[in-house]
Amino acid sequence: MQARGSLRILCALCCALVARSAHAQIAQSDYAARRTALVTSLPTDGVLLALGAREPRDNHLAFWQSQDFRYLTGFDEPDAALVMIRRGGEVRGLLFVPPRDPAMEVWTGARLGVEGASARTGLEGRDARTLDTTLDSILSSIGRGTLYAVGDFGDATGPQTPDDQLLAQLRARHPSLSVRDATASVLRLRSVKSAAEQELLRTAAAISAAAHRDVLGSIGPGRNEYEVEALAEFTFRRQGADGPAYPSIVGSGPNSTTLHYNRNDRFMQDGELLLMDMAASYGAYTADITRTVPVNGRFTEDQRAVYEIVLEALVHAEGQVRAGAPWKQPSDSATAVIQRGLARLGLIEAPNATYGCGSEERPQRCPQVALYYMHSLSHGIGLDVHDPDVSAQTGMMTPGSAFTIEPGIYVRAGTVEIIPATRENAAFRARIAPAVRRYANIGVRIEDDYLITDAGVERISAGAPREVEEVERAMATRRRSAVRDTAMARARGSLRPDGATR
Repeated sequence: MQARGSLRILCALCCALVARSAHAQIAQSDYAARRTALVTSLPTDGVLLALGAREPRDNHLAFWQSQDFRYLTGFDEPDAALVMIRRGGEVRGLLFVPPRDPAMEVWTGARLGVEGASARTGLEGRDARTLDTTLDSILSSIGRGTLYAVGDFGDATGPQTPDDQLLAQLRARHPSLSVRDATASVLRLRSVKSAAEQELLRTAAAISAAAHRDVLGSIGPGRNEYEVEALAEFTFRRQGADGPAYPSIVGSGPNSTTLHYNRNDRFMQDGELLLMDMAASYGAYTADITRTVPVNGRFTEDQRAVYEIVLEALVHAEGQVRAGAPWKQPSDSATAVIQRGLARLGLIEAPNATYGCGSEERPQRCPQVALYYMHSLSHGIGLDVHDPDVSAQTGMMTPGSAFTIEPGIYVRAGTVEIIPATRENAAFRARIAPAVRRYANIGVRIEDDYLITDAGVERISAGAPREVEEVERAMATRRRSAVRDTAMARARGSLRPDGATR
């Protein structure tokens, strides 16, 4: 099946030499430009306070920086804070970090300290222990000014986070201070991906696509989902990625119909599908790729029927992607394809059919397609796997946009039970029950990653097979390679009779 429309497919680079090269770097000048853009976008003069993530309570736990703080500073150590003061046409930036503690660094590893952080970021470095007194001095000098805050702030009705507590203390000491949340302003900046960010996303997608190819030889009846997960995540790290971008989803048979399944501990059976939603983070930027393959290497007639509907929906959506086009257009196109396909299979009554999804007392109508396709078509990618995206924010596809397209169909064995057993629904339930039994436990999602640049549209995850014949051919090739490697290991005497290495 060929992509239609103006989509320009560029094959992702996936050789190990590319993946093992040093992380592409975002220049300190880029971070400085982001900070300037944020401060100058604020409606009034005042003080910006951006808070980094805290040191984990146990220092053996991994630290992960706040993505908004990372975006503004590139600084990747805990307990840091950024203070920007805007007065008239002048902007001053201070970076507060913990001082070096050689005794603690035995446990945590070397830290930059104040001087090192200043040299790394170009910001004026300050001891984090002076943050409160410095803020008090600055806020007192501006009187009835405004503090713009970026941090980990909880819901007003929930428990207070440490960042909430810090702001509460500032308000108590400066009652005339106006405090505004500036997180939305940071998210707007993050929604447009720079050239350096796009390059990091390309590499993350290339490594992820390589992992999807690598696992194909390890899939088969009697193998476990966790074997696939382990091999994919091995490839991520081996090719230089930070690790998984999110908990890997490796679901076989009935598990393929659970959207966020991640136990990954079931033994695959002959005649089933395996859905794999797995991707890497590289330089803190995340890909997001899903492929669905037959466990035994060959799609059954019914599996292929569902798979080709999903693939057609993806291709139609791709054909609508171009700068200046409405953001909603690809989703409408994909949904129309899925509606027609489900009606053809007898899983819904008609493309636009609805059913009573409320109760007898509170009637409500829902689209029948939502019984099998219940999530959105797309989301942004970037520092987070669900990142802000400029096209979604503006409603028009725009250069600098980075996003997924991921249609799916999930036929759960208990689909009929989801439909309220009302008098109105009785005929509908009876009509689709045979088709639900026929296609039960077939879950298919195909997800690719895209960039809109000034040059056009790129499918940066193109290295992962997705056409039916391409998937079957790749699985057969990988399996032959795996069998050959096993035979060579036996010949060398490095494999025990049970198949494990010595």
